[in-house]
Amino acid sequence: MSRDRLIGLLESAAGFLPVVTGDEPAADRLAGRIVANLFLENSTRTRVSFTVAARRLGATTVDLLGSTSSASKGESLVDTARNIAAMGIDAIVVRCSASGGAHLIAEHVDVPVINAGDGRCEHPTQGLLDTLALTESMGTLDLRERTIGIVGDIGNSRVARSAAYAMTALGADVIMIGPPGFVSSSFESLTHGLGGKDRGEIHMCHDLDAALPALDAVMMLRVQFERGSAITSDYSGQYGLNAARADRLPEHALVLHPGPVNRGLEIEPEVADGPRSLIMQQVKCGVAARMAVLLEQLGPHI
Repeated sequence: MSRDRLIGLLESAAGFLPVVTGDEPAADRLAGRIVANLFLENSTRTRVSFTVAARRLGATTVDLLGSTSSASKGESLVDTARNIAAMGIDAIVVRCSASGGAHLIAEHVDVPVINAGDGRCEHPTQGLLDTLALTESMGTLDLRERTIGIVGDIGNSRVARSAAYAMTALGADVIMIGPPGFVSSSFESLTHGLGGKDRGEIHMCHDLDAALPALDAVMMLRVQFERGSAITSDYSGQYGLNAARADRLPEHALVLHPGPVNRGLEIEPEVADGPRSLIMQQVKCGVAARMAVLLEQLGPHI
């Protein structure tokens, strides 16, 4: 995604925040449209926020969950999507365990396909909403001279990839922080070749305490045990964000977490619920960001 398109989506999403909070009425700009949520992995925030986003815009939603779809009977991901599209659906939002699954579906249907998380690969709207929460709180879309830490299970994190793409596009430097087994040096080349002289860089680090004083924001990641991640008994002691560590951040630094939060493991409750935390703001931004994406794909100009 180009920097200009990213900024356009962020500006569109920011304009929807008063609708999400109830301060402005919703507009039925997608009235008559039908959005199918094909979620073959468990989800709370993403699935519900896509539903709320679509309905705030006047669209109708259909939820198809893994245990209740024909995929549970052995039907392929592509066949499931093609059958849904054939029913006159206007867009498919898909979450699946296969990396590249959303792209595969998009090659076989003639309606917009929105990636709500594909395996270990990407989670674009999460990266968009995390960046929106950050830029709204910082009061600027220009993240040059800013350093963002992403901490934890980097290797299995589609959130880390998408957030890094978005934040570096706005000029931020991103430091991937975690145990050596979780953070590969290959991430440093993640954004190579994407162009833009003002794009930030990605760096690796295995020492959270050493990185803290340089961070303008830190996003803690959930350890993804369901993807085979294993941690040592001192993981929280080395990489958990407790009150003492939060106090070592610069006074202005912000704390994010994409959820679900494992309190006491990657982040302590007093930090998750503290004045630095943007976690609930991220949830609000999730609806606004997904409204912007749905309108871009299905709006009256299409």
